[in-house]
Amino acid sequence: MKLGIVVGEVVATVKIDPLCCHKLLYVQLVDEKDQPKGPPVIALDTVSAGEGEKVLVVDEGNAASQILGIKQGPVRTMVVGVVDRVDVD
Repeated sequence: MKLGIVVGEVVATVKIDPLCCHKLLYVQLVDEKDQPKGPPVIALDTVSAGEGEKVLVVDEGNAASQILGIKQGPVRTMVVGVVDRVDVD
């Protein structure tokens, strides 16, 4: 799992059935100090996250398929949690 910050929303007027009830978010992956890590990604939102929120992102197709309950789904990256805080020792 990875940390990210929602920087926008992606609008798709047509989606396949397993995706029809979920938003697509534009997420900048970050490290524990909120520094960008690589290019932004498009992620399926399963937790109703909003712009500016820090989120937990899963970037693995099998996990996404299990969460959506579909076999070999067309999704690899999903937002699976909103992060309240990060504690680093």
